[in-house]
Amino acid sequence: MGKGCVIKRAMIIGADFYESDEQKAKVIAAGGIAVGIGEGCTISNAIVDKNARIGKNCTITNAAGVQELEDEDNGVYIRSGIVVILRNATIPDGTII
Repeated sequence: MGKGCVIKRAMIIGADFYESDEQKAKVIAAGGIAVGIGEGCTISNAIVDKNARIGKNCTITNAAGVQELEDEDNGVYIRSGIVVILRNATIPDGTII
């Protein structure tokens, strides 16, 4: 988990593998996002499934109060108001859900 994150009422599943600092640097240099949660994120009322990549400064709180959403292309479902970040999803820097 990145520095400055606020996580409340959330289930973070983790990852099936570990990225070393060198591997993370290569992923970021290639324009990607490392496995895990980036710096400055706020996450609440959410489930983050395995191997998710959440960029820096993302807000995942369902502030709009959406009850149901299926957006598999972007790696997000909302069920009964709970945000679910899907397995292996990549959420770009600055995303607001």
